[in-house]
Amino acid sequence: MTVPQAFPNRERYHHGDLRQALVSAGIELARVGGPDAVVLREATRRVGVSPNAAYRHFADREALLAAVCDAAQAALAEKIDEEFTLVPDSDAISVARGHLRAVGTAYVRFALDEPGLFRTAFFVPADLEGAARPTRAGPSGRTPFELLGDSLDELVAAGVMPEASRPQAEFLAWSSVHGLAMLLIDGPLRALPREHAEGVIQRVIDMAESGLTTL
Repeated sequence: MTVPQAFPNRERYHHGDLRQALVSAGIELARVGGPDAVVLREATRRVGVSPNAAYRHFADREALLAAVCDAAQAALAEKIDEEFTLVPDSDAISVARGHLRAVGTAYVRFALDEPGLFRTAFFVPADLEGAARPTRAGPSGRTPFELLGDSLDELVAAGVMPEASRPQAEFLAWSSVHGLAMLLIDGPLRALPREHAEGVIQRVIDMAESGLTTL
């Protein structure tokens, strides 16, 4: 799913597309100001309809925010899918390692390129119940969490990760890249030049990969 670069305005809005128009407006609000900026009244103003019209599609602000969260996750999944296509078609071990690295690389780069959407993507979920929801999937039909899980399954199938170490391995890998992402966009590493950040990203992934394949 490609995140729209601009919200629909009154000229482009067509009846019957109001829900998507509101989500698109919410995406733009999130892109600039993160989850706190996603406000139903502002979204309706940007689309050019009355606030009451929005309630046919969203019961409240939280419902709109949840939809924008799903869209942000789908945008992240798309970036991971794109990174997957750059992995050379080689032996099973190299491909499995490449896919794991692709997940981590795309994850942190998305945070750097789209910090507002990144913050929004992980603002709403209180648990993993919706981690496989189709509305969070990218072009491959998989969500970010599923893409990570599949890459770990590939490591096991290739014989470089012990099967006994597979349960909950998602949390170990996820924690590594998410922690780095937050340090880079909201923490003391946010002033780090991009080229230096790219180097740190790969070193953290090296560490995560090494830990996962030697557990």
